[in-house]
Amino acid sequence: RARFIAAMIDLQHLSYAYMVDKKCVQVLHDINMHVGKGEVCSVIGPSGCGKSTLLKIIAGLLHDYDGTATLDGNSICPNRQRIGFMPQDYGLLPWKTVRDNIELGRKIRHERVQEKDVVSMMQRLGIEAFSNRHPRELSGGQQQRVGLARAFLLHPDVLLMDEPFSALDAITREEMQEVFLSLWHEQHVTTVLVTHYVEEALCLGQKIVILADAPGRIADVLDNPLFSCIDQRSKPEFFRMSCYLRERIKENWSKA
Repeated sequence: RARFIAAMIDLQHLSYAYMVDKKCVQVLHDINMHVGKGEVCSVIGPSGCGKSTLLKIIAGLLHDYDGTATLDGNSICPNRQRIGFMPQDYGLLPWKTVRDNIELGRKIRHERVQEKDVVSMMQRLGIEAFSNRHPRELSGGQQQRVGLARAFLLHPDVLLMDEPFSALDAITREEMQEVFLSLWHEQHVTTVLVTHYVEEALCLGQKIVILADAPGRIADVLDNPLFSCIDQRSKPEFFRMSCYLRERIKENWSKA
């Protein structure tokens, strides 16, 4: 049955290139992508296919592209829109404490931070005991929890995640996927998550976008019936869907 969801993120014929030694390097070509309000979209593709560039355009960090990119029907403007961005290194400031890092997104926007909201979020993520520590004193999983706390405390219109769990070991990665989903189910924030892991794409994406390389372009878009099915990783259906997705990826990447 077709789903009709108003688009929060709408990319139309989006292309991006830059010049190197007087040569034009095409990074993205003719991207048409729509992410509905409250939807989670996983983006998977080979290294160098423009996944991070795509996120930076949606975040309003890159502007010199062809085509159109809008958030909720408006031109992208981080000053007006609430855009949460989680890079691969979690984006924590090493000289600030856990609490300060969590509050940073709200303070940058000159918004008052309620003590009860910060405490509640730290308790929710099990990091209240680390509130006065600095990032270097935390494990990777703990740093990731701080990054998630900051992102969700902001109550963003859009959350962009660039391989946020890739540096974690397999068990911690699965744990953080569950933490993300529990927070998402509370706020239903529109999310685009870049990943290299098929299983992660299946667990976290209601929609899965496969990017092909040379230049980056959308090869396929799949609706995912196994979204949020963390407890089904060992089930036959999850295995079958993983195999199917891998075949689709191989088929499209081999055409790149």
